Amino acid sequence: MPATLPVTRPSSAQTAPSNGRRAYAHIWVLVVGAGAVRAAGFSYPFLSYRLADLGFSTTGISGVLALYGVGWLAGQILWGRLADVLGRRTTLVSAMALAAVVMPLLAEVSNPFAVGGAAVVAGVVYDAPRPVVSAVVGDDVPDDATRASITGWRHFAINVGAAVTGATGGLLADRTGLALLFWINALACAAFALVALRYMKADSPRIPTATPAGNGARSALRDVRLGLLWLASLLALTPVAGLFSIMPLLMERNGMPASAYGWTQVASAAAVLLLSLPLNGWLARKTKSSSMVGMLAASSLVLGAGIGSAGLASSTLQYAAAAAAAVPGEIVAFVAATAIVDRIAPPHARGLYAGIWGSTLAGAIICAPTLAGWSLTQGGPGLVGLTTFFCGVLGAVVCLPLALLLRQGRATRPPVSDLSSNKGR
Repeated sequence: MPATLPVTRPSSAQTAPSNGRRAYAHIWVLVVGAGAVRAAGFSYPFLSYRLADLGFSTTGISGVLALYGVGWLAGQILWGRLADVLGRRTTLVSAMALAAVVMPLLAEVSNPFAVGGAAVVAGVVYDAPRPVVSAVVGDDVPDDATRASITGWRHFAINVGAAVTGATGGLLADRTGLALLFWINALACAAFALVALRYMKADSPRIPTATPAGNGARSALRDVRLGLLWLASLLALTPVAGLFSIMPLLMERNGMPASAYGWTQVASAAAVLLLSLPLNGWLARKTKSSSMVGMLAASSLVLGAGIGSAGLASSTLQYAAAAAAAVPGEIVAFVAATAIVDRIAPPHARGLYAGIWGSTLAGAIICAPTLAGWSLTQGGPGLVGLTTFFCGVLGAVVCLPLALLLRQGRATRPPVSDLSSNKGR
């Protein structure tokens, strides 16, 4: 078979065993484990409080958080690539073991350079499960609908985990101090490493032995579809990141206490709980007949309008409504974008493609506060809302050439029967 021949997925009827969910038990274990790690992921949301206790200035805190974000972005690409080169289990176990070592350093070191270095490494490992689990799902789940359903529940688990992080972290910090939070984060990562070692299949690198190691990275960087998906996702997810950066800035400017911001998180979590089940089922059905690019474009508009409407809010109820209104867009964006990644990623580079896409969330976390700070200084809350909405519009616009490329790809792809006839040539 020629090296450039596209590889097609077998149909679910050919590969999916009749025992359904039991066949994917290892994947559900990873989904729950990743959600649990996020629930114990105190290192990022509570790092600013730790830095304030150490006497860091506002500028110093912002700098360390930026270093954490840079590590997060780089880590997505690193772990995705290593998942292809070293294997899924080796990569996930290694990442979680490293996290178990580095997270306590954030609680113990006080030298500014040591804190900055620990923040970079902590950022690298913080969201490491995302590209690895995405690659495992792409490997082991043959049909689009089931993959979309699993992606939806992964997003649900991570959202529930984030809600638990905020609620339990605040209670524990008041009673036991901040240091324990970082140790709990480390213990959760160590536990997940053991779970992955126990339940994941034995490793086998996905890069063919005849393929030079750099080929997958070069082909990914040259893949215009992936580049457009990355840009569209970055623009769509910047409002999502704004829930944690733009909205607090606006509420603080209106003289509202931190407890009021807490209610926006409650509203967001409640909307996730209420909408995940019906939306996950609907999205799973949509993947059978849709490229999902249109869904990604629609979600970008919803996210821009939802979080952007916070620029017009003046009460806790209005801010909470803005947070809840963005939730459908958030759910659809993650499922749609992941479905597109699954369709364009070659089997030997699924981890890399998932990691490159995963870096968009870290990029959004860096972009959102920068955009909000500039807009707030230049034009006040109204401009913040307008620029946030404009991000969503631009994300939808970028989806247009992406849809065209995917449509052309389907039109020029040889039929499965033609591919099969080439075997052995």
